[in-house]
Amino acid sequence: MKKGLIRATLLVAGGWLSYSVIATAIYKKTSFVQTDCEGGVALTFDDGPHPIYTPQLLDLLKEFDIKATFFVVGENAQKHPAIIKRMHEEGHTIGIHHYQHTSNWLMLPHMVKNEIEHCAQVIEKLTGERPTLYRPPWGHLNSCVPTLAKPYRIVLWTRHFSDWRTARIQHTLEDELVAAAQKGGIFLLHDNGQTVGADEDAPYYMLKHLESFLRKNAHTTKFILLQ
Repeated sequence: MKKGLIRATLLVAGGWLSYSVIATAIYKKTSFVQTDCEGGVALTFDDGPHPIYTPQLLDLLKEFDIKATFFVVGENAQKHPAIIKRMHEEGHTIGIHHYQHTSNWLMLPHMVKNEIEHCAQVIEKLTGERPTLYRPPWGHLNSCVPTLAKPYRIVLWTRHFSDWRTARIQHTLEDELVAAAQKGGIFLLHDNGQTVGADEDAPYYMLKHLESFLRKNAHTTKFILLQ
């Protein structure tokens, strides 16, 4: 009896690992997923919009005439439609980051499809345009995501800065941005700290360091808009 239970548990655990963690590792190494860009830096921001930090970020980007890509959470977009409309009007790309901030590792295929499509519908209703890019929360894929995400392009990142943790970035982020900009690629930052595992005030420090970085380096850095 006990051996049968252990065997069943191992089979379930192995199936879940194949569906989630292993599939993510494999797909990140294939053409199904974009993890880099050529010729400069693509600034991307996840988890917004936030009613305070996202408008401040948009002001900063406007000051330096930089276009960025925002992977928005659909329910946040519904709460703050004016911010989404401003993103669109100012020429930024708006991508899908699920309707709720949910992991593909913990959802069945039909649930994943619903999260993607619900978020896409919110964006389209607010902007009049269908999004084309999709970034799964935490970068979690599963064995079904490349099929379920069609016709969207899955975009991950070249470099993330752990900027959802205040203690991790409040003194170091600017230096990390300077070093990373020399190599370029897709940069992942966050304009909302109201997600699981994040510090609510982390975007304050992200903005502080990003502004300092841009004031010193914007004129020598080529910024690329993902589309």
